[in-house]
Amino acid sequence: MVRHLEPEVKILQVAEPAIRLDKYLAEECPELSRSRLQKLIEQGHILVNDCGAKPSQKLNAGDKICVVLPPPEQTSLVAEPIPVDVVYEDDDLLVINKPAGLVVHPSPGHTAHTLVNALLARCPSLLNFGDAMRPGIVHRLDRDTSGLMIIAKNSSAQQYLINQFKARSVFKGYLVLVKGKLTPSQGIIDAPLGRDPSNRKRMAIVAGGRQARTRYRVKEYLGEYTLLDVAIETGRTHQIRVHLSAIGYRVVGDPVYGVRSGCVKRQFVHAYRLGFRLPSNGEYREFTCELPPDLRQAMRLMAG
Repeated sequence: MVRHLEPEVKILQVAEPAIRLDKYLAEECPELSRSRLQKLIEQGHILVNDCGAKPSQKLNAGDKICVVLPPPEQTSLVAEPIPVDVVYEDDDLLVINKPAGLVVHPSPGHTAHTLVNALLARCPSLLNFGDAMRPGIVHRLDRDTSGLMIIAKNSSAQQYLINQFKARSVFKGYLVLVKGKLTPSQGIIDAPLGRDPSNRKRMAIVAGGRQARTRYRVKEYLGEYTLLDVAIETGRTHQIRVHLSAIGYRVVGDPVYGVRSGCVKRQFVHAYRLGFRLPSNGEYREFTCELPPDLRQAMRLMAG
């Protein structure tokens, strides 16, 4: 499928002072990757008060940001007959249950066999709006995280949903298994996250990082493990895994921040609950999905 589009222009008004341009854009344009935002700034497609800018530029309240999204001359996304587990669908969106191991959208390391390729086979109209390589995507899950995701089917629905994520009014609940018997039985982890200064491929709790809040509640103790019901108020990269590791309870199956296990081949993180307002009528709806077979099997093994 080949796509030809006119440039898309976004005008943003800065409300808070003393924030870096790159951080502001990451918050306001979550549908665009950080690398793409960096290139847009470098190529002069992002202006601050009609002038060129740098990623580190400090913004002031009232500044006007103009973001021009030039479409590629020719972008090819191939629809692939990959099964998609649809939990809910209407004219504006899909709620899908993403399996572990499926990358959400094409990237330099994964140019095909992604969720986007699968969605195009079901909804070819996704090519008519939004980011060229991430049509319909309003949020993401890690490749090895399973569970619920929202996919927008038109531009107005996409913006309506993005606004809810920015306002932190979307409820995001996860089932997470950690090593150790976590006490107290509930709590809040409030610690800023950013790139690990010693390893830029990892995230870490860093001074001056982006605000991140994670709520947890013990759902069940399984021998030397704890099953948690986790809700995140922010959606930072690797937030759950980093926060839980920081308090001494590492996620089972997570090879980066957690602890490896012979009972499960991927991180035990499942997005089981998702609540938001429908674009069609503003009604608040919540959707749930049960643990997939591999995680249920892991729990049985660990419970003995």
